[in-house]
Order: sequence, then C-alpha cells, then structure tokens
Amino acid sequence: MHERHDVHVLGYGFDVEARDLARFLADQRHDRMRRVHEMAARLAAIGVPIDVQPLLARVRDRDGWAVGRPQVALALVDAGHVDTVIDAFERFLCEDGPAFVPRRGVTPAEVVEVVHRAGGVASLAHPGDTRVDAIIPSLARAGLDAIEAYHSSHDAETTARYLAVAACEGLAVSGGSDFHGPRASGPIAPGSVCLPDESYGRLRARAPAGGGWQVADGRLPGCDRRALHVRATWLTSSERARMPESRADRRCPPSSKSPAS
Repeated sequence: MHERHDVHVLGYGFDVEARDLARFLADQRHDRMRRVHEMAARLAAIGVPIDVQPLLARVRDRDGWAVGRPQVALALVDAGHVDTVIDAFERFLCEDGPAFVPRRGVTPAEVVEVVHRAGGVASLAHPGDTRVDAIIPSLARAGLDAIEAYHSSHDAETTARYLAVAACEGLAVSGGSDFHGPRASGPIAPGSVCLPDESYGRLRARAPAGGGWQVADGRLPGCDRRALHVRATWLTSSERARMPESRADRRCPPSSKSPAS
C-alpha cells in the first residue's frame, strides 16, 4: 500500500518454501478474506447482494489459494448484477467505487524486502495502471529490481515510457499478461505479452546465485510470475514467434483495463 492505494509487487525466482514468505502470504490471504466480507456488506447495502460463502469456502478448502476483487466481480456476474467482470470493476469495485475496500497491506518497500529474503527478484507491477511514478526512485533505492514495462494494459507509448524510467533508475524490466483465469481476464491469455530476450536476460541476472530459475527439458526457465501466486512459463520473443498466430496475437481491446487483484 502507498497512501491507501494498491501497489502490486511481483516476485520471480524465489524459494517457495521460505518461511518469512509463507507467513507474509498467510497474512495477506487472511486480509483478503476480510476485504471480501466487507465488499459483500457494502454491495448488499446498496441493493446489490452477492453470496460470498462459496468463494470463501473454496479458499478454506485449498491451501495457498487467495480471493480478491476478481472473484467478487465474478460473483456479481453470476448474480446477474453486471454483464462482465470489467463492468463489475467500473461500477462497483474500482478504487472510487461504492464497494471498494482498501487493503491493510505493508508498504511496497517492505514487500521488496520479503521477496529478497526469499531469494527472489522484485518488480513493480503494471505501473501504467497504478500510476505511482513518484515512488519509483525511492523503491529503486530500497532494492527494487525491475518494472513491469510490458503488460496487457500498456500501449506502445506506456511501454516506452517505463522502459525509459527503468533505464534512468538502473532497473531491469519484466513483462506479463496479468492472466487471472479465463472468466476474469476476458481476451487476455498466458503468453499474450512477451518479454524481449535481452530484457529477460537482464532480469534473470538480478537473481541471486542459486535462485529459483531452473531450466528443464531444454525449455525456457519456469518462474512464479504474477504476484507470487500464479505459476506460468515466460515466453521470449524468439519463443513467441513459434507460437500459433491465434494464440500469440491475442490482446485486450485498447480501451479495456485488466482488473486488479
């Protein structure tokens, strides 16, 4: 959190068994459940009730699972209050929305420290959406490794801007689709955003010796990609060129925004 606004920090190549990280994530999952309860209460108060118990039950039944605004948005769709997840965010769940509930999170600098203690690399997520440019220099001084310049919600101008910011601050860059599942993410698909080969190399070079990047079966290194909880395989430019066109060229509409967590 920064001044009551969400700031997302991504972790790559960390030790999934790190105890400090496990405790941190458990605290975050607990706070997410609190938020869901409060969001449901606010929705009910304005005449838009949803049933959150199935959401919370799934989290309780699956160790390590988390729940947040995307799942509340899906519940709004299922209840017939909105047509799409995007509608749910724009009408109810965005930061200015009537059902928005802020996190009780730690500062971005503290998250960077948690990722580092777990042996990982920390990157500032989708800065074009969060618009917290003013804190990037201080985060760089606090040890931030990278900025997510390549993102499904970034147009070419936004990507170029954050490539320049990263270069100015001496940071690497990362990239990701921000895929939250087929229903929550709409046209976004894993692999729809790629990271150039040289940028991938610079990001990986930030990892401490013996970090979590491993090569298996001659494929690209696997990494824990999105916000410490979604596993995916990165695609470099050369790998993406070998993908079927229908998969590789999927993009969000320019006017769409990817829902936040």
